[in-house]
Amino acid sequence: MQFALAVAVLMMASETPNSTEQWRANYELSLKAPEGWLSLAGLAWLRPGVNAVELPAHCGGKNLKIDFHDGHATLEEPAGTTELTLDKSMVQTCGTSTTFIKRGERYGIRLRDPEAATRRDFNGLKWFPINDKYRVRAAWHPYQPAKLIPITNILGDTADESSPGYAEFALDGKTYKLEPTMEDGLLFFMFRDLTASDLTYGSGRFLKAPMPSGDSVVLDFNRAYNPPCAYTEFATCPLPPRQNRMAVRVEAGQQRYAAH
Repeated sequence: MQFALAVAVLMMASETPNSTEQWRANYELSLKAPEGWLSLAGLAWLRPGVNAVELPAHCGGKNLKIDFHDGHATLEEPAGTTELTLDKSMVQTCGTSTTFIKRGERYGIRLRDPEAATRRDFNGLKWFPINDKYRVRAAWHPYQPAKLIPITNILGDTADESSPGYAEFALDGKTYKLEPTMEDGLLFFMFRDLTASDLTYGSGRFLKAPMPSGDSVVLDFNRAYNPPCAYTEFATCPLPPRQNRMAVRVEAGQQRYAAH
């Protein structure tokens, strides 16, 4: 997937408010890192042939020349050519980082820049107060074998991803189910709740949890966080599947980012 937050940041630590506060602080640090989501500065979709990819203004009007054919991209430089590897970043002119990506049938070049305006002008995150009500122990129902579920991103591309099971839990007297996919060896939940209409990011939020060791899994919505699209127009976020849209207000975790 895109630039991954450190697994240690997203895994659930001990069961205390202080650990959740520390988790939130670490999450914010990961966003502000030189190659964090706030550093995204461009996204160019490639066409067959030589593509000129514009670098940020502080690079003095320079472009990258990318030769693209049949799913292969080569960076052309005066000193020679370099084959680009999918999802592997390369440091280029004036401190920017270039990544060759694929989304659906599209191939593109993503730029990261530590001097990006989104990173420079970042004004901090807003969270709901930590509330034990939203740290729930859910019944875990594994799929045997894993089930493929369609996931659509903001570009409209849909791909089947593997879901190992579903979590079932109660909030405000009603029962809800969430189907995760997998990311970094963790359960990865994409969900949307009724707070998306006013207090949280409109497209939904993300939540990670360790793989269950038995018939239950803890979902701590105090650690629900925004997708990268909440901060930058250059991300290509997956959207919560229909079955993960809950008719309940989950007033926990991260609130809407003020800049969007």
